Amino acid sequence: MEYQHLPVLFEEALTQLAIKTEGVYVDGTFGRGGHTQGILARLGRQGKLYALDKDTSAIQHANSIIKQDNFQIAQASFKNIDVVTQQWDIYGKVDGILLDLGVSSPQLDEAERGFSFLRDGPLDMRMDTTQGISAKQWINTAGESEISMVLKNFGEERFSSRIARSIVNYRTEQAIETTLQLAKIISEANPAWEKSKHPATRSFQAIRIYINHELNDLEIFLDKILDVMAVGGRICIISFHSLEDRMVKRFFRKEAKGDDYPKHLPIRQAELNPKLRIIGKDIRASAKEYAQNIRSRSAIMRVAEKIA
Repeated sequence: MEYQHLPVLFEEALTQLAIKTEGVYVDGTFGRGGHTQGILARLGRQGKLYALDKDTSAIQHANSIIKQDNFQIAQASFKNIDVVTQQWDIYGKVDGILLDLGVSSPQLDEAERGFSFLRDGPLDMRMDTTQGISAKQWINTAGESEISMVLKNFGEERFSSRIARSIVNYRTEQAIETTLQLAKIISEANPAWEKSKHPATRSFQAIRIYINHELNDLEIFLDKILDVMAVGGRICIISFHSLEDRMVKRFFRKEAKGDDYPKHLPIRQAELNPKLRIIGKDIRASAKEYAQNIRSRSAIMRVAEKIA
């Protein structure tokens, strides 16, 4: 099997999943299928792999490149992991699940998707273009305070108020319809450009996260995942945003700690009923991978194993 595109932390993710040849696995973010094909290559005939993606084009791509009987894919958000695994009759039986959060390479590379501040295209940013409002609809109707809040909370943009004001002032003269149009407004409003980072990076990331409800989806997923997994199953999550990584880190620590009793009570760790075991430290891209793929610079993978 040939891989035309290797996703971030490819080998590390496959290693950390500890793939069993007859196991049951879920790729919750199919994208271009790099991780999926890697998992399939390590499965035997009785092993099963299931995948999810919101994006219609990802589903079409999966159906065109993967013809194996032990693979199935559904168009759905990973927040619905409980529903789809019940439909597939693997609820509580999953040996490993992988999430590669954020946008896929084709979503960034295809200007018409509206994710990129480097390629001009319609301002959309929806991962599922059949649902929800587009970035164009939102950016042209949201109030200044709302825009500022989104840029600050989801993009950690310190000039959020200034950028929001510029956006609102601009749209009083004409609608904001394209990615480069918005990127130019943001860039001109940003007084302190970071070295080696486009001045619109944080704002575009914030808008994308908000439009696609990404943090909310992740929170819902984490609330459900333990019931989906089999004991001994591995959870591998790759994030590209500090807010996502913080959510995963806190969830793993909470479930690895177990029940919350007062510190002074003489209770052993095993009696706290921990549900997870954290596997190693966070994993980041090597210098070699970073040199080959600049998008790997902010990737962080955390891994945990269900123990009860």
